Amino acid sequence: MSLSLLFPLGLLALASLLVPLLIHLARRHQYAPLEFAALRWLRAKARPRQRIRFDEWPLLLVRLLLLAALAVLLARPLLQGAPVETPPWVVVAPGLNPPALPAGSEGRWLAAGFPPLQDAAPASAQPLASLLRELDQSLPKGTALTVYVPDPLPGLDGERPRLSRAVQWRPVATPAAAPVQGTAPQLRVAGTDSAPSALRVLDALQRAWSGQALPAPLAAAAAPEDGQVGVWLADAPLPPVWQAWVQAGGSVLAVSPNLAPGTGSTVLRDDSGNAAVVRHALGRGQVLQFTAPLSPDALPILREPSFPRRLLEQLQPLPPPQLAPAAAHVPLTGAAAPLAQPRDLAPWLLVLIMVLFALERWMATAPRRGASA
Repeated sequence: MSLSLLFPLGLLALASLLVPLLIHLARRHQYAPLEFAALRWLRAKARPRQRIRFDEWPLLLVRLLLLAALAVLLARPLLQGAPVETPPWVVVAPGLNPPALPAGSEGRWLAAGFPPLQDAAPASAQPLASLLRELDQSLPKGTALTVYVPDPLPGLDGERPRLSRAVQWRPVATPAAAPVQGTAPQLRVAGTDSAPSALRVLDALQRAWSGQALPAPLAAAAAPEDGQVGVWLADAPLPPVWQAWVQAGGSVLAVSPNLAPGTGSTVLRDDSGNAAVVRHALGRGQVLQFTAPLSPDALPILREPSFPRRLLEQLQPLPPPQLAPAAAHVPLTGAAAPLAQPRDLAPWLLVLIMVLFALERWMATAPRRGASA
């Protein structure tokens, strides 16, 4: 343990210790000399040097301690590394019924602010893993922690939480919500194409995604609707209506390898490592351009069974998993221990100051002091 000061300049108030010293020196008892007749004719000797002597030194000591305590209080002392004893914590994820708490434990909701279990269950949109990390760093080191979570576990954020302490993990079985099934996009073709094989490949893609045939081509001045994927077959640049649609968040497949809206990044490669699809960002949308004519001979990736799925993932990225078995997400250990919170000594100093002040008043006004004076 060590002592630190938030405001060291407060110790300058220790200069006030000179005040009671000067007061006690100025108010010493004065002894008036009295001459006797029989001593009048004695030869005068040098008067002895007077020593500094304080009267009522217990009262002076109390006053000095009182001023010293006030000066230390102004310096805001903190005790670093002091052991903090906290009861075991039991946290419950919102949506679960609070269990019976062991005697002497602290029950809280696993939600923002960690409200007590006596309060109504809060609605928390923050991931449970993030809340666990926050709670782990706010509790003192060594505090026992028990966590009740639903099974399957929602609120995942990509990895198992890593805490600084081992926790008692208590999954509670709950009915899982049905996962939201995504709908495959619909390809809308526009432009002209000299190779009929491109339409056959696009029709095969649409059937692999949704089991439906490729819709009829769009009119020249029409743009795809929201949620659809445009397919531009021509070598000419995208018309303004298509460019505006892409910049608003749409996705376009550019079949012609000669159409290059800018420097892009390769997102799909074939088994040989050759670039097959290049992505070009355009506003909030994207243009996915094939690097060769859309035929199996020119673009070998079309023969790979995984190509429809891989292309669909580029057009509609899979959402991160939201549910997982709670037993598979038991928090790991090994995170940095929480920093020890310093203990503020101001309350104890205030108590000491009140005691010293009461003692000083009692000693200063006691009847025996007036009698001795």
